[in-house]
Amino acid sequence: MPILSNAENALGSPVRNLAWIVGFVLVVVVVATFGYMAAGWSFADAIYMVLLTVYTVGYGEVRPIDTPYLEGVTIGTMVLGCTGMILFTGALVQFFTVLQIRQILGANRMHSRIDKLTGHVVICGFGRIGVMLARDLAQGGVPLVVVERGTARLAEAEAAGHLCIGGDATEEETLVAAGILRARTLATVLPDDAANVFIALSARNLNAALEIIARGEAPTTERKLLRAGANHVVQPTHIGAERMARMILFPASASLETEAQVTRMKGDLGELGLDLELVPVRAGSAMANLTVQAAERQAAGAFFIVQIRRGDVTITRPATDENLLPEDQVLVLVRDSGNAARRLFTTRAEIRAGRNRY
Repeated sequence: MPILSNAENALGSPVRNLAWIVGFVLVVVVVATFGYMAAGWSFADAIYMVLLTVYTVGYGEVRPIDTPYLEGVTIGTMVLGCTGMILFTGALVQFFTVLQIRQILGANRMHSRIDKLTGHVVICGFGRIGVMLARDLAQGGVPLVVVERGTARLAEAEAAGHLCIGGDATEEETLVAAGILRARTLATVLPDDAANVFIALSARNLNAALEIIARGEAPTTERKLLRAGANHVVQPTHIGAERMARMILFPASASLETEAQVTRMKGDLGELGLDLELVPVRAGSAMANLTVQAAERQAAGAFFIVQIRRGDVTITRPATDENLLPEDQVLVLVRDSGNAARRLFTTRAEIRAGRNRY
């Protein structure tokens, strides 16, 4: 950063210089054009004469310069216009030079920072999933490197403050530049299943101890990704469908998941094979009017009741003799994604009507 700043300070501000010089040349052109038009020239002849003079082409005079006034306008156009064009050329060269310096030093600085990383996460692809993944990891303080070949998305990742590598993640050179040999995890989240399989295979060959999490779209891709070396396969389509089904079949628990605290808790429990469900107690169900102890005994360990919501009242850690009343909403800790809980809290009439199928 200091090298880049010194280079920019030595050259001045190229953008500001370029803007001022362009403005100066435009003023000269406009004033000279009106100067010729004041002598009776048409606009076409006047602007043509001015441009010939400013760009020093020298095709010849459009009309005779036979008065002191026209001679003065022409001399002024020559001196100021040619000077402006010389300055414009210099400023343009300066502008592109600084851009090149910034690009070279910025890339070197980026590679230098990536080379110092150890135990980081490499994210291949900065699409919708890559953006959210990088954001959450950055918020959690996890070092990461984004690999993206799209110019616009690469600029977006840089603007978000992430370390980036521009290139094709299917090429081993790109993965090595991203520090795959020292990385802890690689997440390939491209929408192209074939590319994800190839990336997983290349990454596994480069780093046998690497944890690889891959995105899969087609159901048949999961097996290919696992064979290619992926440790985990995530299928966004299936996750979205499961989430929608839960919202349709079990809307109360779906609304509960919008609460940040419960969401974090559910994530932690998921690693242990557990889940939280908010189950309504319906009149006529097996759980209606039972005590907490009786309900848990009937569930045979499938779930445990941790909270009862009764209208505006929330009963946390309910007593074993607390009754489950119709219209209550019970927060249960389940072991099988809530299926047992749903069956026990569903009425026989609903089961016969086919509203809940498991």
